[in-house]
Amino acid sequence: MMTRLSPTLRYTLIVSLGGFIFGFDASVISGAISAIAIDFSLSPWQQGLVVSSPTLGALIAMFFAGPLSDRLGRRTTLIIIAFMYLISALCSAFAASYSVLLAARFIGGMAFCSLLIAPVYIAEISTAAHRGKMVSVNQLNIVLGFALSYFSNYYFLQLSQHQAPWVSEWGLDSKSWRYMLGMEAIPALAWFVLLFFIPRSPRWLLLRNKPAEAEQVAERLFDAEQAKFQLDQIRSSFEQKVTCWRQKLKYVFGRPMRFALMIGLLLAIAQQVTGINVVFFYAPTIFEQSGVGTDAAFMQAVWIGVVNVVFTLVAMATIDKWGRRPLLLVGLTGVVVSMAICAYGFSQASYRLDAQQYQQLVKTEPKVVALAPLVDKRFDSDVAFKSVLKSSLGDDAYAQLESRLLKVAIEMNAPLVLIGITGFVAAFAMSLGPVMWVIFSEIFPNQVRGIAISVVGVVNSSTSFLVQLIFPWELNYLGAAVTFAIYGVLALLSGLLIWRYLPETRACTLEQVSQKYQN
Repeated sequence: MMTRLSPTLRYTLIVSLGGFIFGFDASVISGAISAIAIDFSLSPWQQGLVVSSPTLGALIAMFFAGPLSDRLGRRTTLIIIAFMYLISALCSAFAASYSVLLAARFIGGMAFCSLLIAPVYIAEISTAAHRGKMVSVNQLNIVLGFALSYFSNYYFLQLSQHQAPWVSEWGLDSKSWRYMLGMEAIPALAWFVLLFFIPRSPRWLLLRNKPAEAEQVAERLFDAEQAKFQLDQIRSSFEQKVTCWRQKLKYVFGRPMRFALMIGLLLAIAQQVTGINVVFFYAPTIFEQSGVGTDAAFMQAVWIGVVNVVFTLVAMATIDKWGRRPLLLVGLTGVVVSMAICAYGFSQASYRLDAQQYQQLVKTEPKVVALAPLVDKRFDSDVAFKSVLKSSLGDDAYAQLESRLLKVAIEMNAPLVLIGITGFVAAFAMSLGPVMWVIFSEIFPNQVRGIAISVVGVVNSSTSFLVQLIFPWELNYLGAAVTFAIYGVLALLSGLLIWRYLPETRACTLEQVSQKYQN
């Protein structure tokens, strides 16, 4: 049995810290984007680009991450990635303009390729009996990063409202978003330093013709019998014919791989078109649309982070008992129902600024006087209401007052939206979130697994980028109800395709899975 402090577990915990930083980096923007939009006077498209630019960076980096890690080694590549996270966090916190912030977040997004490299390193230092658990640690760290970013955002929001003199002196009252983004520098620096204390993987060392060092590392990781077995397995795999990357790429798109590639692309697209990164990256914005106010919106985002962690643990505990296919079908059913609840909740909303509310707002926000013609007028559409507000107030004033105006004017069942979003996150966390990467590691043959996963990973990142980019536009011009309805319909279509085509892979050897997907 592997002890709690075994070398493999210790190095896995260090490497999986990159998953935590990814989760934090990806979702911390959710609490900062509204303030950033005000500071830099951003349009909806610019807001979408600030949020989605890391995904664009990841999309580009994934083309080079695999070959780079083969050339430089997994450890060296991870060290470079950690440094990129650190630079991104610092430059984001001190960004003086929209373009600088965009570039900083793009650099951080290029570090997202750690999602491909970290699991490879962990798998290469693990025994077969413990490989699944060890790789799962990375996924758990990702959702922990999501959760902590929401807690951090809520903390800085509360701190910004504190009356202590030092809050104003440090700029926490007006520039809290800089602290939100800058917090990432702490774990990024820790990860950068700790990575120098992990060994290079035995597989890579043998690949680079360094057998003596490979044996030393293997003996540090495993007992004598396991070390010999691992090294023999690695050496025997090198005796097999190795083709160049062009031939491997051609094979991935060839007839034998057609079904496996189709399933991979289906899962890669389905994971993103259901709107998961919209919920993670725009959580406070979504809750503000229901009229709960900024403080409550941030607190509800914290709740979403906790739910995400809990149901990821559920997936880890059940994926080998229930199987991949049942988890996906149950999860997607939950996504459809949850999106329907959100769409219904927003479709029933109405908006009216009554005279008393108007008078109270004018006392604290003189700009609201421009809304006098709207007093006591009823709007049944969030699109129509926000359009009139924007034309009356102007873009800058509207961006500053949107949350307050929605809070006082909206009439809707806000808890219904919270239930819908919570259900969606729970359903996703126990299905498409972790299960997709498990299936990717199973359905592609050993000789082309790296390139095949890169192909579907690029499609996954591309889809994520597009969904995040257009969300602010959808919210402004289609409305919340239509936007969530679209996600629900896409989840339904994904579920039907998975029900029709996805075979179960539980309890099958990799060879059996490969044969099943190539027939």
